[in-house]
Amino acid sequence: MVAIVEVAGLVKRFGELAAVDDVSFMIRQGEVYGLLGPNGAGKTTTISMISCLIDPTAGSITVDGHDAAREPGALKQSLGVVPQEVALYPTLTAAENLRFWGSMYGLRGSALDRAVSEALDLAGLADRAKERIEKYSGGMKRRINIAAGILHRPKVLLMDEPTVGIDPQSRNHILETVKGLNAAGMTVLYTSHYMEEVEYLCDRIAIMDHGRIIAEGTLNELRDVVGGMDVVAVKVAGVSPGTLDRVRTIEGVERVEGTDDVLEVLTRSSGSIMGRLVSTLESEGAHVTSVSVTEPDLESVFLHLTGKSLRD
Repeated sequence: MVAIVEVAGLVKRFGELAAVDDVSFMIRQGEVYGLLGPNGAGKTTTISMISCLIDPTAGSITVDGHDAAREPGALKQSLGVVPQEVALYPTLTAAENLRFWGSMYGLRGSALDRAVSEALDLAGLADRAKERIEKYSGGMKRRINIAAGILHRPKVLLMDEPTVGIDPQSRNHILETVKGLNAAGMTVLYTSHYMEEVEYLCDRIAIMDHGRIIAEGTLNELRDVVGGMDVVAVKVAGVSPGTLDRVRTIEGVERVEGTDDVLEVLTRSSGSIMGRLVSTLESEGAHVTSVSVTEPDLESVFLHLTGKSLRD
């Protein structure tokens, strides 16, 4: 399949800080490609360079055959951008916002009318079109923000953390909207630190940390990074740093990550370590309430590669 986005050797430095450090990837036409990583991993900076909002320190970007350095105007015509922060005028209605942004894309007359109507339907907010954005809930604002990004039917849609801080209903609506846009042929670059969203939406996934891509592939390919391992999740009270250190000494334990009430252990032999794990925790004064074993997910992959939780 043809690559519609190509990023090679991308670097962005802010003084001594390398926010993006030698990042390369390609996105095939018609796929949903995920950039997964914790806050501060470099996802938004990468999106900003692809959309020509900031210039890279080094590297190249090509979208739909247009080079970002030589043809930024032509490249932007191929892109729709849904930024992390809502980019709407609060005192204008939803319809007025969409008409404004549609006109910025060069839409006029009946073409603009049709685009606004279709975008409102896509957002599920046609019946609220005449209400000012400042009256909308956070989830409704996010949905109109997406509608504004697809008015001109871009070939590639960049979506930067589009579900942060919204209600579950709006979140589900946005995820299904992305599915629908992709099914209609739109290529999507989707950034998130929510692993379940990326697992649900994306054909291929790049995991970012500290400005670098540390793993890339399909969900199954990434799971193979921790092939043969189980995740042992222990609900527990009274875990201290010393307790985690004791657990790490248990033979067969590969990685350990703990929160206030959950301990996650990566192991290739969950059956053989279970008794020692529980007895070690109890000997340290921790109170174990439940233990479960699951197959690895993207959280487990991130833990295995970095030694820390994606949620951190």
